[in-house]
Amino acid sequence: MFRQIARFHALASSKHFTITPEIKHAISNKGPVVALESTIISHGMPYPQNVETAHAVQNIVRSEGAIPATIAILNGRVHIGLQDDELEQLGKMGAQAVKTSRRDLALVLSQGLSGATTVASTMILARAAGIPVFVTGGIGGVHRGADQSFDISADLTELGKTPIAVVCAGVKSILDIEKTLEVLETQGVSVTTVGSSKRFPAFYTPDSGFDSPSRVSDAAAAAKVIFANQALELNSGMVFAVPIPSDQAANAQSIQQAIESAISEARTKRISGKDETPFLLKRIAELTQGESLAANIALVKNNAKVGAEIAVELSKLVST
Repeated sequence: MFRQIARFHALASSKHFTITPEIKHAISNKGPVVALESTIISHGMPYPQNVETAHAVQNIVRSEGAIPATIAILNGRVHIGLQDDELEQLGKMGAQAVKTSRRDLALVLSQGLSGATTVASTMILARAAGIPVFVTGGIGGVHRGADQSFDISADLTELGKTPIAVVCAGVKSILDIEKTLEVLETQGVSVTTVGSSKRFPAFYTPDSGFDSPSRVSDAAAAAKVIFANQALELNSGMVFAVPIPSDQAANAQSIQQAIESAISEARTKRISGKDETPFLLKRIAELTQGESLAANIALVKNNAKVGAEIAVELSKLVST
């Protein structure tokens, strides 16, 4: 049904990017490439765990037969794929790197700054480069208390208009998961759990208490969904939610207590906007004595494995 279609391809804007020869070759030959964000390196974890995790994730992607493409902005230039010294530089830079979403891209590039890409901006740049599969920890969403603050992540609107498959462990559990799922539905975003159940994961834990609209059993089935989305030219993103393995998950009760405490502190200190999520993740790690950080690292590695498998299966489909 979907054989005679225009192939998902790079956009003209990517000619201004610095793309590693390995990634450029893979893209031009319809090979499996997995985009990786960089905010998780600069703002999501402390050094040196951030750099260690980045290397581990890249190695996992390679072990599954795909090519990792970590995306970041260094000195005002978009990089698709980072060398070891560049990863180290970004990891040490930490929060000094500009947390760069859609609204920040032009400013960061025009001023020659270094920026770490969020889910939204990674989607934009991966789409421009011609990379259809993107692995992250968890997507942003509707913040708790959004009925008063109107704080809703740009990730959700980006998913509604950029045709990238985002493989994640669901929505960060510091957020209002139920409302986030409602906004994703409004944006026309396909949300699918990969596994034996339709239960939508909650980042640190495998079950948020809510169901995804759909489920696929494996990477091959997920790749077919992506392929059909491309064929229909829907120009909307897809969320593939991968539950963290139960033996690596954090304790749900202790995580919930830590989240509530951290959110209360953030409100007291008037921390909001793009500073809120990094503060909450750091504070939760402190309150759980590293349990949340260990779960965060585990889920990212698991997502990388599944995302790479999906990229390999999708490559087979587009090459036939």
